Amino acid sequence: MTNASAQKATSPSSLRLVLTLAIAGLISGVAIIGIYESTLPTITANKARELREAVFKVLPGVTRMQALVYRNGELVAVAEPDKDEPVVYGGYDEQLDFVGYAMPAAGPGFQDTIAILYGYKPADALVVGMEVLESRETPGLGDKIYKDADFVGGFRALSVEPEIVAVKKGTKSAANEIDAITGATISAKAVVRIINEAHVAWTGKLPPPGSEPVLEESDTTGNEAGQ
Repeated sequence: MTNASAQKATSPSSLRLVLTLAIAGLISGVAIIGIYESTLPTITANKARELREAVFKVLPGVTRMQALVYRNGELVAVAEPDKDEPVVYGGYDEQLDFVGYAMPAAGPGFQDTIAILYGYKPADALVVGMEVLESRETPGLGDKIYKDADFVGGFRALSVEPEIVAVKKGTKSAANEIDAITGATISAKAVVRIINEAHVAWTGKLPPPGSEPVLEESDTTGNEAGQ
């Protein structure tokens, strides 16, 4: 058989292989998209539930919440923030009185982005709770930012004035200081930096204490503790 004949004989086989791979890739792609779209509502609902639980955890005494965004020079309540719009959550007690803000914030850690939610009471200039929402910090070390009870507990009455400072474990002596984590200093300081940066970003956007947006009852469905 000549080289030309051999080439003709193998070309259809090569073409079939390419077509088979292309079809298989298309089917796989469609399947992945279908699975993603079918599970997206569940994923979205789970994230919303986890966020609500975190809000009630970082703001003790809160039983209701609403989303708040900064628009046209003021903080206003919205049923649903726009995509990528900065948002904070107002927390309210059983008497519908304002308790504090739950502030989402994120920034680089040692390994990757750390996303947190912290409770803030503007009248006292205090952080009153912190919850890590997302982290890929080193297991056994950086993950102590949410596993170390002493570190997490250090955010329950922490002054933001002039700013929060992470100090060597056991040396905390001021209201704005928090003990860092031995062996995970970088991750611990990252959490502190993230909160400080978020506080600066929202300073000037939050209304004076006592002038916070009232709870809009029509927007509280699904935003109560236990739901």
